[in-house]
Amino acid sequence: METAKHKSKSSSWGMLMFLACGIALSCYFGSYMRLPVLPLYAKGLGIDTSHIGFINSAFFLMAGFLSFPLGLVSDRVGRKLLACLGLLILAGASFLLYVSDTFMLMTLSYVFLGVGLAAFGPTMMSFVADISPVTHLGRSYGWYTTALYCGMSLGPAAGGFLAGATGFLSVFLASGILILVNFWFAVFFLPRKQSFRQPLKNRPKTTVVLARLLKNRPLVGCWLLTLAGCFGLGMFITFLPLHAQNQGLIVSEIGMVFFAQGMVNGFSRIPLGYLSDQVRDRKILVVVGMLGFVAAMSGFGMSRTMGHFMTFAFVMGLSMGMAFTSIGALIAETVDVESRGVAMGGYNSCIYFGMMLSSFLMGSVIERVGFAYGFHLTAAFNLLMIGVFYLFMKGYTPAR
Repeated sequence: METAKHKSKSSSWGMLMFLACGIALSCYFGSYMRLPVLPLYAKGLGIDTSHIGFINSAFFLMAGFLSFPLGLVSDRVGRKLLACLGLLILAGASFLLYVSDTFMLMTLSYVFLGVGLAAFGPTMMSFVADISPVTHLGRSYGWYTTALYCGMSLGPAAGGFLAGATGFLSVFLASGILILVNFWFAVFFLPRKQSFRQPLKNRPKTTVVLARLLKNRPLVGCWLLTLAGCFGLGMFITFLPLHAQNQGLIVSEIGMVFFAQGMVNGFSRIPLGYLSDQVRDRKILVVVGMLGFVAAMSGFGMSRTMGHFMTFAFVMGLSMGMAFTSIGALIAETVDVESRGVAMGGYNSCIYFGMMLSSFLMGSVIERVGFAYGFHLTAAFNLLMIGVFYLFMKGYTPAR
């Protein structure tokens, strides 16, 4: 009887995970189709480079600022409602891009894209924690983040191919249609699984919830390390192409470096997620992974050849897969069910703000000290935050 019950739970988890991964893959695939297309489309309309940068920053700012409060909203109103609302906003933003021919309209579209992903991202990460047994959190985030990364990687490639074959506007239209279909799929098949156990009137006030979370040292440690890691990721995305070009790499070789990092990062998360469920304490994998990330950042600063860059891209992808899969599971473990949405919202905000701060701050630093020292400083910052994370996690015992 017990075995049959266990199999039933495992089957239910598997079906719900398949559903969550499919929705996330489709959402990020459709949303990221625009990435290689909009700058070229905007340039063709006469919008200059600085204004194109502003359009992109509008997306990061909205996603960063709203992930935290919208995560809290998902704790209050339920996961399905907010996830579906996020998909609807994303579809509308893509259709708005289709008719956008001015700087203001494009900026407005990207503002809505930020709002949509802020509503969808933390909510679905919380949903994954809701449906997963405590013993399966690592593998759940391994599968989910792999699906997410596949969508983020394949979407731009599909968008570039479609734009080359049928034009820029068809990409925005196809993106909107795909996300809208995904919205209806979520409406009909995503279970209405509330994250809270208490009636709305009996639950604590928002200020009480936030105060309790900010006193949760393990959670704050996870947030701070996420911010530091994504600061490094922003350094990689924004400045490695320029550094590699200075070392003599051509565009296709730089693309291979990015491809290697993305593929290893994405597909390593499934086995590393299973490993995370087997270790006694997930923070060990977080620390080991982030130490590898520090080595990769410093290694990029010393890289001179294609072989160097590919080696450290592999190390970076593997270390991020190890650290961030376990961080997601740790965040779910360190808070109660009623607070998972806001906890994941803070996690997503740290991702966006970390990447934004790196792009904003490190350009002027690199102008003064050069690319090599810029990567070494980023490594040093992450090493410092590993120490902070370890101190904040001291004494924490997972309930497994």
